Amino acid sequence: MLKETMFTYLVRAMVLVTAIPIHECAHAWASDKLGDPTAKNLGRLTLNPLPHLDVFGSILMIFTGFGWAKPVPVTTRYFKNVKKGMILTALAGPAANIILALLSLILYKLWCFFLYPVLAVSFTTANAIAQILSIMCLLNINLAVFNLIPIPPLDGSRIVTAVLPANLYYKIMQYERYIILAVFLILFLGWLDGPLAFLRSAVFHFLDTITAFLG
Repeated sequence: MLKETMFTYLVRAMVLVTAIPIHECAHAWASDKLGDPTAKNLGRLTLNPLPHLDVFGSILMIFTGFGWAKPVPVTTRYFKNVKKGMILTALAGPAANIILALLSLILYKLWCFFLYPVLAVSFTTANAIAQILSIMCLLNINLAVFNLIPIPPLDGSRIVTAVLPANLYYKIMQYERYIILAVFLILFLGWLDGPLAFLRSAVFHFLDTITAFLG
């Protein structure tokens, strides 16, 4: 049991230094393509995890499977269409995680149904590889779903920002620190477990359906 738990934490740490940088780099890339060079100029258009990782979000990721990184800075005045630019930039990160989840699921199915049966590897090795791919798939789905929650500092809050009246947004942001603390408390108490599990299952079912031809 302890070995399995440590293995899960290790894989989550692997995802932390791969999936999260890709998530944040996707934000920076989308922002740059839409005309805003801010993130690029500040060194955020990179797959190096160090500029992206947030201490609390990283700890949460390892121990709960959900987490976040440092928000990618965006200067909206560079966008030709501010609302469209904000929404597309915010969606780029979760979209990158969905793509990574899809790739992990494809590799998982290829490994389990095609490669493992013909390769001379031990069951222990085969099972470990299958578990790594499975956890990578699920954690990327977790990251996508969790980051779309419409509360700071998550991506969903930027989408809400784009559609809310400016005065209402600024009123909400006055309580950003308290909102973040509330997120920690809600996650710790497990109040979001049900809704997040439902959304995660829905996304996984969709990805499983479109890869059904692999088994």
